[in-house]
Amino acid sequence: MTLIRPFLIVSLMLAGTAHGAEARYLGLLNRAHDSVVALDVAPAGTEAFVPRSIDALPGGGAGTTVRLADEGCRFDLRVAFRNGRRVIYRDVDVCRGDTLVIAPLKKTPDDRAVALEPQRAPRGR
Repeated sequence: MTLIRPFLIVSLMLAGTAHGAEARYLGLLNRAHDSVVALDVAPAGTEAFVPRSIDALPGGGAGTTVRLADEGCRFDLRVAFRNGRRVIYRDVDVCRGDTLVIAPLKKTPDDRAVALEPQRAPRGR
């Protein structure tokens, strides 16, 4: 009986260590209008962003899965779009959900100014 108890305690400790060191993955679903071209990940509440390698993720519903870290549940994700805009999704809990839906960004005054700016054709000589 004394041999079983230490074995059980060591087994439980190893199981807890293995579970705590599981890699964290997150599915990305791009519902925005523009392609996602970069993703940076940081532990929630920090500015310690680290880039994650991803292929361009077209807008309109394309998806992919990325590895975030080897431990932890909450992360801040900085997403960069092809048009140069960025958004940060804060405190994403990957232990409670496995997919982040990237929503279309709201128009800003800068977006409208660019859209209304007249296009000039090059002058021919």
